[in-house]
Amino acid sequence: MQKLSELGERIGATAKKLEKMALVAEYLRARPVEEAAVSAVFLSGRPFPMWEQTTLNVGGRLLWQVIKEISGRTDAQLEASYRRHGDIGAVTGEVFPERPDDRLTVLEVERRFREIASARGVSAKRAAACALLGQATPLVAKYLVKIITGDLRIGLKESLVEEGIAKAYGAKLTEVQRANMLLGDIGETVRLAADSRLGEAKMRLFHPIGFMLASPVESAGEALGYFENIQVEHKYDGVRAQAHISGGKVRFFSRTRDEITESFPELPDALGGLPQDAILDGEIVAWSYPAGAPPNEGRAMPFSRLQQRLGRKKVSDELMRQVPVAYLTFDVLYAGGELMLDRSLGERGNLLNQLLAAPRSRLTGRRPQGQASLLFEADAEPAAAHVIRAPVYKASRAEELDGLFLEAQARGNEGLMIKDLESVYTPGRRGKSWLKMKRELATLDVVVTAVEYGHGKRIGVLSDYTFAVRDGERLVNIGKAYSGLTDREIEEMTKWFLEHTIQDHGFRLDVEPKIVLEVAFNNMMRSGRHNSGYALRFPRIVRLRPDKLPEEADTLARVKEIYERQHRKPAV
Repeated sequence: MQKLSELGERIGATAKKLEKMALVAEYLRARPVEEAAVSAVFLSGRPFPMWEQTTLNVGGRLLWQVIKEISGRTDAQLEASYRRHGDIGAVTGEVFPERPDDRLTVLEVERRFREIASARGVSAKRAAACALLGQATPLVAKYLVKIITGDLRIGLKESLVEEGIAKAYGAKLTEVQRANMLLGDIGETVRLAADSRLGEAKMRLFHPIGFMLASPVESAGEALGYFENIQVEHKYDGVRAQAHISGGKVRFFSRTRDEITESFPELPDALGGLPQDAILDGEIVAWSYPAGAPPNEGRAMPFSRLQQRLGRKKVSDELMRQVPVAYLTFDVLYAGGELMLDRSLGERGNLLNQLLAAPRSRLTGRRPQGQASLLFEADAEPAAAHVIRAPVYKASRAEELDGLFLEAQARGNEGLMIKDLESVYTPGRRGKSWLKMKRELATLDVVVTAVEYGHGKRIGVLSDYTFAVRDGERLVNIGKAYSGLTDREIEEMTKWFLEHTIQDHGFRLDVEPKIVLEVAFNNMMRSGRHNSGYALRFPRIVRLRPDKLPEEADTLARVKEIYERQHRKPAV
């Protein structure tokens, strides 16, 4: 583990991506395959392979207590160190006592991580974490904490680890990337690459692959400037979800690749009869089912209704009746043992229609532009859920797009998705093949970095949030908001923030940067108040975004684009 930690220091010391990749390759090549495989997982910033969905459940507060106990430092001393570094891993490396040597191996650390993950209760987890970190040298402890928190902060992304694997074992990068995507396990990818068997990688169902993302456009004219052969869908205000179906088993995953099936227990039955294994892409929405009419003629309800169900491990029958849902599917990524990512959107759409038109389903309602709107047979009870083929529309002129946009908004939807019919599916990438047009007050997806106790009726809860955007590897604050969330949401978030506090200043807490918010604002101005150099005018929280990772928050470059657009002088 000492060698892996020293590698981390060397990687963090260079800003050159090629050097980082070469260092990873050199290390992997020099280690036994099993050690290299586990090391690749650690270098990707996680303790376990992604497909496992295993978590340590060690929050910032617990980790702070462990570091304090082992180091013998006071809270004030740890806080001073954190102010210098802004990284709890670096704090650990600075304050931990020196040890003569380190007997922890990479494989031993993996075993101990699994012990922590399986420990039940705060006391048991704390004891297991103390036992592990108490054996480590300051440098190794630094990287153990970085892996535990999932934040290496050495400028190393999983894509660079993939490049290192390709270089280390003389493999094609595309083969490495594909194997890792199919398996959701960069360690297993190392094992296959070392044995020249990358081509044997098969799709591991119930492991979510990356979602294809869309780029914003300001107008219909701009959208039509990117491609001609377009497909148009409404942009629904729900939760993007990937459905994995195999042998009657169905599981749903969010954009953060977390399983969310428990929040929507009525949905699996609606897809369980699919005739072949498949992975579908779509949106889970709170859905108003029309009395006496086909479900696809209903409409999406506000996201605030759906939010009542997010994060729940048990959903009552009453809540399912109060907030019924539907899964609006618009893409197929895998079917019948074959990946569909390299096929065009048009081909995938046709295949999706064929897949859903199986004997267990029936077509119903209007068919915009020749596309079938599909609904699965389901119980007539109010809690029943349906799978609906998202309607598809055609447009070739800006006026047609504008008309579709007004229709989408009239139905309570966010706007339009405009897609290139010739485009392939690119997991995890935000290109110009999919576009989104929303036309609303400016919004940003931001990460909460600090929280404060409120005033009046909110005196005992953390209701004032300072938030940041991404600037390369760091987060830079851009604003503060305290309105927009419900009392219940604030209460739930207070519990989370208290468990994930990095530094306690009394009235103000620095917290782990894991929570993403969508914030709206009236205007943007330059300001020295925040380290981003900008400030939002009248910011307010639109909603929590549990479906987004901090890495998906907006960037400082996006902030600059919005600022320049808002302050651009009109042409004379």
